[in-house]
Amino acid sequence: MASSFEKYQKRRLISSYFSVILSIFLVLFLLGTLGLFVIKSKKITNDFKEKIPMTVYFKNEAKDSVLNAFDSVLKNARFIKEYAFVHKDSAAKNNVDIVGEDFMEFLGFNPLQNSFDINLKGDYVVSDSIKQIESDIKKNKFVSDIIYDKNLVDIVNNNIKKISFWILIISGFLAVIAMLLINSSLRLSIYSHRFTIKTMQMVGATKSFIRKPFIWRSIKLGLIGSFLAIIALLGLVYYVDNWLPNLHLVKDYVSLGIIFGGVLIVGILITWISTFFATQRFLNLRTEDLY
Repeated sequence: MASSFEKYQKRRLISSYFSVILSIFLVLFLLGTLGLFVIKSKKITNDFKEKIPMTVYFKNEAKDSVLNAFDSVLKNARFIKEYAFVHKDSAAKNNVDIVGEDFMEFLGFNPLQNSFDINLKGDYVVSDSIKQIESDIKKNKFVSDIIYDKNLVDIVNNNIKKISFWILIISGFLAVIAMLLINSSLRLSIYSHRFTIKTMQMVGATKSFIRKPFIWRSIKLGLIGSFLAIIALLGLVYYVDNWLPNLHLVKDYVSLGIIFGGVLIVGILITWISTFFATQRFLNLRTEDLY
């Protein structure tokens, strides 16, 4: 009879530990995923903004020396991600390939202009910066026109602000849920030991002495949950890296180190704090309140 009761208690204890580890794992995995997104959100938005092209057209009077000088300016400009010179003859040939008809045959000349296709760095694809760049380029008297999608720039930046705001809200909400979920699981685990806690207290054990084994056990559970979350996050990182190789997630050791270190620290802190207050609650209860 006693043996079956001990087995039952052991099963309950294992089940309790499993639920704590599962709660810690799920919460830390979600927080780690969100952390990765937050850290890489700037890279994601910059990659998108850097795909918005700006085309600078030059007048036909612009000689090779003028074009070469502008090329040198772009090469040394801090706001340039990449650029390419498009000769008007190449532009005409590309137009024929796209349209399937040579417009120069009935016009008798090439109406297109030499141009530079420019992709700015993401930090400069904002209304104020891009207008300043446009103004500086237009100081060149040989520039005939500058074309880029002004509305798209405004839409992208406005959407990024909204997304960033909601990411902060969701992060805060998840952090609160994490604390409540892990705290609830740990309190249930300690609840089954409430009589042991009270018995130890009645025979003269100090509160810190009683708390110590519970805190160490919870930290161990937190470490197990943290390591499981890190393994799951590594799998997610490899999956996303294959899907979006431009993010370079696998080789971003600094970001991964911050996330994984954060997962470990949060796992330890949450379990330590939750266990401290849960044991303190039972230590402060009167004997008759334990039932």
